[in-house]
Amino acid sequence: MIRYSFCLIFMIALSAAAATFADVRSGSGPAVAEWPQWRGPLRDGKSSDTGLIANLPESGPPVLWKASGLGAGFSSISIADGRIFTMGERGEDQFVIALSLADGRELWRTKIGAKWKDGNYSGPRGTPTVDGDLLYAVGTYGDLICAETKTGKVHWKKNFQTDFGGQMMSGWGFSESPLVDGNKLLCTPGGKQAAIVALDKKGGRLLWKAAVPDLGPKGKDGAAYSSIVVSEAAGTRQYVQLLGRGVVGIDANTGKFLWGYNKITNPTAAIPTPIPHGDYIFCTSGYGDGGAAVLKIVKHAKQFEAEEIWYHPAKELQNHHGGAVLVGEYLYFGHGHNKGIPVCVEFLTGRIVWEGDKRPPGSGSAAVVFADGNVYYRYQDGVVALIGATPEGYQLKGTFTIPNVEKPSWPHPVVLDGKLYIREQDALICYNVKA
Repeated sequence: MIRYSFCLIFMIALSAAAATFADVRSGSGPAVAEWPQWRGPLRDGKSSDTGLIANLPESGPPVLWKASGLGAGFSSISIADGRIFTMGERGEDQFVIALSLADGRELWRTKIGAKWKDGNYSGPRGTPTVDGDLLYAVGTYGDLICAETKTGKVHWKKNFQTDFGGQMMSGWGFSESPLVDGNKLLCTPGGKQAAIVALDKKGGRLLWKAAVPDLGPKGKDGAAYSSIVVSEAAGTRQYVQLLGRGVVGIDANTGKFLWGYNKITNPTAAIPTPIPHGDYIFCTSGYGDGGAAVLKIVKHAKQFEAEEIWYHPAKELQNHHGGAVLVGEYLYFGHGHNKGIPVCVEFLTGRIVWEGDKRPPGSGSAAVVFADGNVYYRYQDGVVALIGATPEGYQLKGTFTIPNVEKPSWPHPVVLDGKLYIREQDALICYNVKA
């Protein structure tokens, strides 16, 4: 009898735990949806939202609230613990800014560095990364800070140039969104002996630095405009990053250089974040010289190699900036230098399944995010288009235009909890996109 009672109690407890886990997974429980870093929880540009509108009205979805006073810049947003985090340039300084998720009200701001010298592209470019009670952000001069999410109080700071000999491949300033992995903070100073560094996320102590050998003649030395992603290719945890000289893999534990691929870069600005998928890596860059490729990472004895599975030269396929999303076995992004022509590409073969109209819904490059079977394309001129994420054919499901666009409309959109967030320079607009 005692044994039966114990088993019964155990089964009830197990069922309760399973129900709680299911609630968290399904979103029906108390779990709060978050977008804690660049391109979302997995850095893949994909939202888990469902039940969203099937078409965009020409007038735009209903506006829930609009925040202003964020300052100049091209930063996207991160969301955690009821707060929104972004960056902006006000007066002579750049700031990390926290807003209320409920209404966009400013909660605090913390200076990260000086105003960027280029008036045409003023303001920070990176997105803050949230990890529990702390966040990490990089300014355009390479200022890296760790600050409290509740107050903005700075715990520690570094500078890519003075602390690591960092440099950019071209003159538009550091644009990285740092990565937290376990106890490590990963970032890309772009220095000769410290292309990528791992720091203790609590105190900023250097854990290792990765030097990258000569990858080839294409591109330029230094960091590019991409952000690090994690891959388990060839059974080895590694950090994959697009540098000025190409895409590389770095051992996560030691900082040892594993492999590199020079063909994908260009001499002006290598920008899109790579996409890992099993043993494979998708990478692309623009400016008429980068192209697009899928690599398979293989290990022979102790040596790693990036095998080229397919490559398209830039005239055939490229993403200038705005990134790509992988949905199932198909890639979706805007093709062409400063064109953003919607395309669907089969991941493992490189076959262009369909290509949207040569005159896309908007003009300029398009930043993308996937949600509920569709991809939101946010064009440089402020047009937002909804396009079906299906290999069955090009399906445009409506467009609207962001109001008051004066400079390039570049920050990546975010879809979370039935809301579409659009950062537009000084403003952040929260749209209701629930069905």
